Amino acid sequence: MNELRLFFLVFRRYLRLRVYSHFSKFERIKDICVDLLYKRRGKYARPFLHAGMMILLFIAATFGPMLLKRASASNTEIPDILPSGVLTSATDSSQNLTTTQGKEVAQFRGGEIIEHEVKDGETVASIAQLYNLKPNTVIWLNGLNEKKPIIKLGQKIKILPVDGVFHKVNRGETVSSIGKKYGLDDAAAQGIIDYPFNTFVNNETFALAVGQDLVVPDGVMPKEGLLPPSSIARVLTPNAGSVSAIGQFVWPASGTITQNFRFYHQGLDIANRGGGNVLAADSGRIIVAGWIDNTGYGNRIIIDHGNGYVTLYGHLSLIQVQVGQTVKRGDVIGQMGSTGRSTGTHLHFEIRRGGVHENPLSYLK
Repeated sequence: MNELRLFFLVFRRYLRLRVYSHFSKFERIKDICVDLLYKRRGKYARPFLHAGMMILLFIAATFGPMLLKRASASNTEIPDILPSGVLTSATDSSQNLTTTQGKEVAQFRGGEIIEHEVKDGETVASIAQLYNLKPNTVIWLNGLNEKKPIIKLGQKIKILPVDGVFHKVNRGETVSSIGKKYGLDDAAAQGIIDYPFNTFVNNETFALAVGQDLVVPDGVMPKEGLLPPSSIARVLTPNAGSVSAIGQFVWPASGTITQNFRFYHQGLDIANRGGGNVLAADSGRIIVAGWIDNTGYGNRIIIDHGNGYVTLYGHLSLIQVQVGQTVKRGDVIGQMGSTGRSTGTHLHFEIRRGGVHENPLSYLK
């Protein structure tokens, strides 16, 4: 037993000495090589560099074609495992898109309203046909006359992505109310929500932000250029003849002030549930009487007082004067109403001096 133990001790010592001896030789050889390479590093740098480049070129030429073949084979299989709705390419969306989102981008031009420069011989109808739109869509967006739309060579025409109406959201409006404004019932107004490039403040309630742009697909612009027969009084206020403004304004209606003059509301709102007469705040000549455009004033009257002042009376239910006639201070010119962009019966009254809006409360007596 003691002999066996002694044998293992001697054998372990022998191995240790042999290992140490070999490591010592290796370290001496390594030190010699490192010292040689360090001293002659400039001499051997070029051969090492050329040899490395030749090795890399050999590997690329040998294995490159095989790797490319495998990569192309893998790419052909990717579309089969992609989930639907994922774009497979970031190139031209109008040519290579095959998913649902891609088709929407291509169909609606990414929701962009583009400009078309009128060329020689083009008409509204030919331009609309070029973009697969109805002529009225082009007419409404560019404020052209429906009966006789006139365009000129070089004119920039705006083009919607789809047939319908472009709308800027006003205070208090909803998807439903906007749809009704443009002749859509609640079912058809769903198209406003479904249009992929309309955005909402809340995607659950589809709330809208004041001032945001909205496309109303298949909407029809209301015929607001002409007054309904009921808006024109059968018996008009008589012409006052020669008049002269005195520069002092009387209250144009009786009621309660519901909204004061603000930078975003440049007039005075006077509400009265029962309606009532609307009076000329000062003497002057009628220069506007009717619903002449697509703005929110509705039926309105504008009086030029001849002294730099102009007054406006909006949302009227009945107009009792006509353009060109004169009125005296305090004459009845119409009836309070809720036409245009209005949420209840009231008069919107403005005073403008030299084209600048003034606070009516600073002038009313």
